Amino acid sequence: MTYRGKTLVAGLVLSSSVVCASPAHAQDSDVMPSFNGAVLSIAYAKNVVYVGGDFTAAIVNGKPVARGRLAAMDARTGALLPWAPVADGRVKALVVSGSSAYLAGDFTTVGGQKRDSLARVDLADGALHSTFKHAVSGRPMAAFAAHGRLYVGGTITAVDGQPRTRLAAFSLSSGKLDAGWRPTADDQVETIAAGGGRIYVGGKFHKINGLPGYDRLAALDPAGAAVVAGFKPRPPVITYALAVTGDAVFSAHGGQGGRVSRYTPDGALKWSATFDGDAQAVTVLGDSVYAGGHFDRACSTARTGSQGACVDGSDNRIKLAALSAADGHLLDWTADANGVEGVLALAGSAKLGKVGMGGAFTTVEGRQQKRFAQFSA
Repeated sequence: MTYRGKTLVAGLVLSSSVVCASPAHAQDSDVMPSFNGAVLSIAYAKNVVYVGGDFTAAIVNGKPVARGRLAAMDARTGALLPWAPVADGRVKALVVSGSSAYLAGDFTTVGGQKRDSLARVDLADGALHSTFKHAVSGRPMAAFAAHGRLYVGGTITAVDGQPRTRLAAFSLSSGKLDAGWRPTADDQVETIAAGGGRIYVGGKFHKINGLPGYDRLAALDPAGAAVVAGFKPRPPVITYALAVTGDAVFSAHGGQGGRVSRYTPDGALKWSATFDGDAQAVTVLGDSVYAGGHFDRACSTARTGSQGACVDGSDNRIKLAALSAADGHLLDWTADANGVEGVLALAGSAKLGKVGMGGAFTTVEGRQQKRFAQFSA
């Protein structure tokens, strides 16, 4: 069942593989803090939403409150919480598992202690954990926790002097590099997700484990890293983001325009929706798929022209859109954001009925709301 005229509440969330019952119509965006730099990653845990990015302060009631690229908010009330570990560089991925948050990005220290691109901090007080102390060659760009491991992708070429080819895995408990999970990708990995006993990876690559025909989106065994041969969707353009449910893989793509697609677990394309700019984030809540990017219009057909412009008509959807998970048709919900880069991260909480969004925007629904917003379904 799908709904028309859906409206969300400010603060979108990073991809989740959980699905809740069909959400009711939502109200205006929630009252939440803003941030003075881009929000690049979002994770929900219990009643809290955690964010990471490029910011150095949260903005509460017009006043800056120091936050070193990491922050936490009460997802129900919008209150900024005291959780405040400090990273000295960009946090590109923030993953919550158990009582810890796992970080990946461009930082060299967390909490004043040396950490090269990876770190683990406590959810209760933000204290830095002694594990995840590695020397990383290349940039981690994506991470996902599943099967007792933190799976990391990007432009990685080595960890602690051990060769890795854009993908690596670590024990969630000990932080040790997984010696057995050593897949290879021939170009950078932009996104990682898990579901159905698989690890899904997306990006720019054309070969996985040296095998051709797995362009830009592939599935791997979570323990041995073998390619799942039956999943071979081969999207024609870069994959920026993934969201996995029990029976579907949703992907966000760039290219000449942008698109959001739904694939079956055997790699068959169920539907694809086209926009006039890159789709950079995707998440699922109930029977709806939420897409974010730097598009301004949802195209009526798959045909695009110069610089991705819609050829056969369009509907205005500025940086955000909602689609039916079942068939991909465009829903009436709008929550227009602004900016060139627009929305860079989405996540959802089935328990709270919330969708969170992060990026480089400064307005949502015509009002000032900088770089993070949350919507209630």
